[in-house]
Amino acid sequence: MDAAPAPRPPLLDEFTRYLSLERGLSPRTVEAYASDVGAFLAWAERNKVDPRAAPRIALDDFMWDEKGRGLKATSLFRKVEALKAFFSYQAVEGRLPESPAENLKGPRLPKRLPKCLSKADAARLLSAPDGDSYEDLRGRAMLEILYAAGLRVTELLTLKPESVNLHEGWVRVLGKGAKERLVPVHARALAALRGYLVERDRRFGNSAPELFLGRSGRKISRVQFWRILRALGRRAGLKTDVHPHLLRHTFATHMLEGGADLRSVQEMLGHADLSTTQIYTHLDAAALKAAHSKHHPRG
Repeated sequence: MDAAPAPRPPLLDEFTRYLSLERGLSPRTVEAYASDVGAFLAWAERNKVDPRAAPRIALDDFMWDEKGRGLKATSLFRKVEALKAFFSYQAVEGRLPESPAENLKGPRLPKRLPKCLSKADAARLLSAPDGDSYEDLRGRAMLEILYAAGLRVTELLTLKPESVNLHEGWVRVLGKGAKERLVPVHARALAALRGYLVERDRRFGNSAPELFLGRSGRKISRVQFWRILRALGRRAGLKTDVHPHLLRHTFATHMLEGGADLRSVQEMLGHADLSTTQIYTHLDAAALKAAHSKHHPRG
């Protein structure tokens, strides 16, 4: 008979409850942070360091020891984030005047280029909801608006009927920090939206303030939309795991590939900093490098 797993230290058990219940982190992230903080607590016990009031130098020593174990940069980075969360929690609880991990530095990670759909796959996805049912009309309108305007999922799900100007082709978006922006929308997306609105109004009238509604006439949650999108991706026969941000990345990439200037794409995406938008210019460079390696005789 297998032995029962050792109980977690009270300090760690309390921290994991905080991560799960108050910060709402996923079970996988909570377990990862618990493992990292658990490693620190074990290290602190071995080195006779009070984990509730560890000085900054102790955190540096712990990270140095972890680096000496040959851990990858991604693992070390996560440990830094876990320690920051742990000591921030202790400070919030009044056990520390401030977090000693506030300025703890992790290794620099290489920037990951965002994935995007090819133009052919984007077209297949947008064509997936091809029926006349309420779900297909809604799905077609949501996909077209996402791809036409590069919205974040929260921005899409909080749109109101009056957010869209069907005559002039604009969407008024409430972005991060409650900042509003106007994003142009092309005719095909507007046509899909008109078709959806006819059926929406027939079913629900003005019973809800949100533009996109579920079968019961209530606002669609992020989880519901993720499921809808994933189902449409399967229906389109895509091998890529389709998620809401994928269409935002695809919008930005295809706009730049089509000749749009970086500042305009920055405005449409609602990025406060141009450097955030610039990552999409790297995709062209990466594609060029791949093509060069494939086709050059010395590649």
